[in-house]
Amino acid sequence: MASLARRLRTAAGLARHPRIRVLELEGRLGTRFTADTLAALQRMLPRTKFVWLMGADNLHQISDWERWTEIFRRMPIAVFARPTYCHKALAGLAAQRFAHSRIGAEAAHRLAECAPPAWVFLPVRLDPHSATTIRSRSRRRAEGSRRKPDAR
Repeated sequence: MASLARRLRTAAGLARHPRIRVLELEGRLGTRFTADTLAALQRMLPRTKFVWLMGADNLHQISDWERWTEIFRRMPIAVFARPTYCHKALAGLAAQRFAHSRIGAEAAHRLAECAPPAWVFLPVRLDPHSATTIRSRSRRRAEGSRRKPDAR
């Protein structure tokens, strides 16, 4: 995995909407677990309507997270399709446990207004590139730009 600083820079470069802010909250808040971070955010901004965004890979393994059911009960969740994880995620423990709280993708625009637990699976166009491959290419490019030209 890339360093936190690099992940923050990358996320900031991708977040091009004025209402999206990329922050390193866990360090500032002193939290370790997602459930604690979300609770702290809601205490800090009680009138803000949050939606937790995650990929299907995280939905697949969220049941291994500390107090994962609290995350579902705390705020609405939007799950984005990820290559090779869609079927496993939707058949997994979290999706089954909260199946009654799932809304259809056509209603995703109102997810922030839904009382938790509420979640939506968004079957977005899948990008076939793996994060590992992208990081490897990025590393090679960075190493190449640091090399000095031959002094021939």
